Amino acid sequence: MLRTALRNVLAHKARLVMTVLAVCLGVAFVCGTLVFADSSAAAYRAAASKNFADIAVTVSPKDPPPGTAANQSAGVLDDALARKLADVPGVAAVRPSVDGSAVLNAADGTPLRADKAWAHLAAAYVPGKDGKDSRYPLVKGHAPRNGDELAVDSGTAAAGHFRLGDMVTLATDGPVMKKRLVGIVTTKETRVTAGGTLALFDKATAQHLFATPGHYTGIDLSATPGTHQVELANRVTAVLPADRAEATSGSAQAAQQGILVDTLTRGQAKLPMVFAGVSLFIGSFLIVNTFTMLVTRRTREIALLRAIGATRRQVVRSVLLEALLVGLAASAAGFLLGLGIASVLPDVLSTGTDTLPHGPLVIGPRSVVAALGVGVGVTVLAAWLPSRRAARVAPIEAMRTAEQPPSTTRSRVRAVVGLGLLALGAGLLISLTGAKDASEENLRSAMLGCAVLVVAMIVLAPLLAAPVIRLTGRLTGRFGITGRLAQRNALRDPRRTAATASALMISTALVAGLAVIGDSTAQALDRQAAAGLGADYVISTRTTTTGIDPAAVQRVADTPGVRTASAVTDATLFIGGGVRTISGVDPATVKDVMKLDLTSGSLADLGPGRIAVSTTTAREQGLRTGSQANAHIGLKQDFKKYTVVAVYKDNPIAHDVLGARGEVQRNSFLPHSVQRILVRTDGGAVSKTTEDRLRAAVGNNPLLKVQDRKQLVREAAGTMADLLTLMYGLLAIGVVISSLGIVNTLAMSVAERTREIGVLRAIGMDRAGIRRMIRLESVAIAAFGTLLGLAGGLFSAWAVGALANGAMEQYSLALPWGTLLLVCLASLAIGTVAAAVPARRAAALSPLEAVAEA
Repeated sequence: MLRTALRNVLAHKARLVMTVLAVCLGVAFVCGTLVFADSSAAAYRAAASKNFADIAVTVSPKDPPPGTAANQSAGVLDDALARKLADVPGVAAVRPSVDGSAVLNAADGTPLRADKAWAHLAAAYVPGKDGKDSRYPLVKGHAPRNGDELAVDSGTAAAGHFRLGDMVTLATDGPVMKKRLVGIVTTKETRVTAGGTLALFDKATAQHLFATPGHYTGIDLSATPGTHQVELANRVTAVLPADRAEATSGSAQAAQQGILVDTLTRGQAKLPMVFAGVSLFIGSFLIVNTFTMLVTRRTREIALLRAIGATRRQVVRSVLLEALLVGLAASAAGFLLGLGIASVLPDVLSTGTDTLPHGPLVIGPRSVVAALGVGVGVTVLAAWLPSRRAARVAPIEAMRTAEQPPSTTRSRVRAVVGLGLLALGAGLLISLTGAKDASEENLRSAMLGCAVLVVAMIVLAPLLAAPVIRLTGRLTGRFGITGRLAQRNALRDPRRTAATASALMISTALVAGLAVIGDSTAQALDRQAAAGLGADYVISTRTTTTGIDPAAVQRVADTPGVRTASAVTDATLFIGGGVRTISGVDPATVKDVMKLDLTSGSLADLGPGRIAVSTTTAREQGLRTGSQANAHIGLKQDFKKYTVVAVYKDNPIAHDVLGARGEVQRNSFLPHSVQRILVRTDGGAVSKTTEDRLRAAVGNNPLLKVQDRKQLVREAAGTMADLLTLMYGLLAIGVVISSLGIVNTLAMSVAERTREIGVLRAIGMDRAGIRRMIRLESVAIAAFGTLLGLAGGLFSAWAVGALANGAMEQYSLALPWGTLLLVCLASLAIGTVAAAVPARRAAALSPLEAVAEA
């Protein structure tokens, strides 16, 4: 039986190639996404981490006690302390550092990696005795020597298209600065190698920007050989001012940082794992379907082995050994192909404004286990189930026909199980339509309901194949006898048809559902912006720790084409035991830039001690126009009485409470700046020229955003856009797997129907008719998977949309007809393209040879 298995593997080379290709691609997609998941998680960790290589101990200032000025601790790390630490036994080298953050504009004026908090490293170039800083080896030019000079790493220079001598625009936490680029360095700092930017200043400038003159933000120490980090940390602690500085070993910092980074990057690691899970699910279909068809086609061969004395166990073992050999070979090839897929996925999933962190491929043990599990485990399992069924068939009965129709009992069991799962999944989703609460528990229930619904559709697919394909047969029937034959061929084995269409069904359901939710969310955000925002542009800060110079408000107002420029200061309001956001506005201009629907009162009465509240805040705090509330703005603890002068309907632009800007700004975290400038243009004009003028008015500050309404909506829908990008990637995978599944199905079907095709040719059907018949059969299978996927995806989107409605008042179901139509057309194209090779092969058969084939 071993020799039989080996001969079977090599006897049918075309069949072997198709089988290996099916397994290889299934393994490649799974391993590729797993390697991508591990690599992207490592890249995100690197992006959020400091490189602790060669750092034995770090000395940093302690947080000051409550009521103590912050600069009392910040001023302890100076050159005197650095010299003192150099004399501690076991210290090999002392490297003072001044670290901060700086956002740079590229040569074309656009901010580099502006929306990535981890990506803007700034530091001091601190030369040693040799005049060089070993952390930042120079490649070109020289180190910055004064406050007008700057150095960057080679990656930042390439991304920003900088050359030595260029004036670089940047900002740290305030006004714009321009510095001349005098040097380009390299670095092993992981936050930079992961795709971040690096700006290096001379020591005095960096101390002025990020610490205090003459002081550092940290001092790194390396140890002499044989000195333990913990022992050295204890020695260093003994010489430090006890209440003002502390020493931490490099290993302890790395452990603390690991916990923090894992927390910060947990969300980024989930999406690739979803990608890998769906790839595993879809790839398994291709393998299972291929081997099911393969073993079913060999039913006569198995019957012959049984007739000459082989036992059922020997037959099953022979098939399993064949599957094992194929699985091992295909797994090795699939793993290598998966590495190629993993290397290109970051570029595929990145956009021009949102790129993923860079990093090397990480090949973990689970990727190797997955290759063997999918390539060998799924392949052997896929061969075991049909081989057992084939071995149980009596030899004489099996030799009579190669097709064994499913038993009535099995069909009934399938129907009962499928309907039960359908009821469970649909029930879970329908129960959420009244929830209107996007809580984590409800989201989990929605995901479970969608998963159960997909499994139910897979179980019921063979039973649904006949009615759905008969429905699509009205279209294929227009092609005459070839169309009717194509329909009957697709219905010949409903289980095979359903298994072939399942990969496309799952991909279509995912894309259709998320496309509906994404389009509905985008329209809701647009309506929300239209209902609350009267301005045409919003100028805002990228971080909560920076503000806009109030003097910029007048420059914006003087910009040609600007009708109104209204500054807004946002702060925290403590009221009634709760915390709300208060927006300080100018009563004279607020009506021109915000669309406020007042239920009572007037905004003209806003002033010191007088506020307006949203309807939600009024309801929760029991307030109305004329009421008084105890509250305080910012961190000051002195509560005072505020009179409510107006109540307005909830408005995301106005937040919870409105107050007079002067009072809010005085008590805010940044009392000398504003957070937003709402701009109304003449005639509502929105153009690239106007945007450039507004950017120039605020000094082309990379810390500031200038956005029109569409850009605000796109930013608010950022997470959904990421999910849609992921799902479109999954659709691409599903399309490839579905196409290969259809190719395999039709190729084996053509081989099984060689005599039948020969008879059709003999009675007058020409080659074009044979090709048309195979293509229409392929289109019917693809249309079946697409229709089921659309039905499941749209139902899930309708049910899950209720949760979004609870979180977003303007949400309502909207169908993206263009996307849905594109999915339908793509399915027809898949069917046509996938049938090309099998159709050509079928048409090339000689009628006499086909009829004579045994």
